[in-house]
Amino acid sequence: MELARVEIITGISKIEPLKKALSRFNISGMTVYQVLGCGVQHGTQEFETDENKKEISLLPKEVVMMVVPKNELDELLEFVKKELYTGHIGDGKIFVSDVTNVIRIRTGEEGVEAVMEGDK
Repeated sequence: MELARVEIITGISKIEPLKKALSRFNISGMTVYQVLGCGVQHGTQEFETDENKKEISLLPKEVVMMVVPKNELDELLEFVKKELYTGHIGDGKIFVSDVTNVIRIRTGEEGVEAVMEGDK
């Protein structure tokens, strides 16, 4: 079974609702970390209209990273997009990449077995 890494960048206020929603989606594990960043708007707020603003403002964001089976990826992505959508600047981004291997250090398991639930 092939795996995909999903990284979701979103606002801090959206992380708790997303986490609760993902728990209903049977996600077995995730990593969340705080970052500073900006997108194509250079960190401006939606109500700012000065298009000549070139200075970048880094805004606090959260990144949720998880590894999921590729056969569940499309459903997960649709779920996350609906959960985070407001239609306003700052809804976030989702990055998807292939995972070539995962190793569970404690047991030596590799591949999908290393990310599946179990008490081995």
